[in-house]
Amino acid sequence: MTTTNNDPLLRLLREHYGHRWTIRRTEHLWVATANDPDADHAPTVVQDDINEFLYDLDNPPGRAGKPFDW
Repeated sequence: MTTTNNDPLLRLLREHYGHRWTIRRTEHLWVATANDPDADHAPTVVQDDINEFLYDLDNPPGRAGKPFDW
């Protein structure tokens, strides 16, 4: 896992998208999880390319199914 203290891009993404996504990264992947579990888009976005990741954050793919009701 990449440390957040030394990653200015991760910090900027969290500042910009933090209202909608929780963002983290590994050595090779960017991962975002929707803050709203009832969102009408995919609850998780995973990309290895930062440009594709940014596109998906702004234009998330559709959900594969309905949110689960407990």
